[in-house]
Amino acid sequence: MLTISESAQQKIAELIGSAVGEIHGIRISAVAKSPFKAEYKIDFQKDEAGEPDDTIINFADFNIYISPESYPYLKDAKMLLQESEWGGEFKIENPSLKAPELKGPVPEKIQKLLDEQINPAVASHGGVVTLIDFKNSTAYIELGGGCKGCGMVDVTLKQGVEVLLKENVPEIKEVLDVTDHASGTNPYYQPSDK
Repeated sequence: MLTISESAQQKIAELIGSAVGEIHGIRISAVAKSPFKAEYKIDFQKDEAGEPDDTIINFADFNIYISPESYPYLKDAKMLLQESEWGGEFKIENPSLKAPELKGPVPEKIQKLLDEQINPAVASHGGVVTLIDFKNSTAYIELGGGCKGCGMVDVTLKQGVEVLLKENVPEIKEVLDVTDHASGTNPYYQPSDK
């Protein structure tokens, strides 16, 4: 589970001790930016009980509160205190969020990400993403199943598939969807009438 360096523990205890009002610990939240990257937020926790489904980790001078949604992104993570001109800032590192090692030609790298990361995620909505071609730094993909004609396809493509592909295969400069979305017969989200 989450470990906290000695210097980070001391800094947390110091911040809690100087806070106004009663503080029982800190809440660490994680928002996924991709399957390999999360953005972390740290707040004071005033309520000792926390939320009903929180994981609570006890330290000598404080507790850490983690919601069920954030827990997978903090499992095996380490919180450190990095020195800065302001006296130090917290940094959370999580080695289990490391991207897979991708080797081989670019189409093989793309296919590996599709097979291991993207398609398992979109399969929960009945979708599938297929690599059609890669040329001139552009990945041409087709979305099928529940993604074909889906009203949220732009979000899935721009904030999910494209981010993950570009983050892990630097040779990709652009991702283009070549799907005929008008022929979709069973979209996960119905497109809005415009």
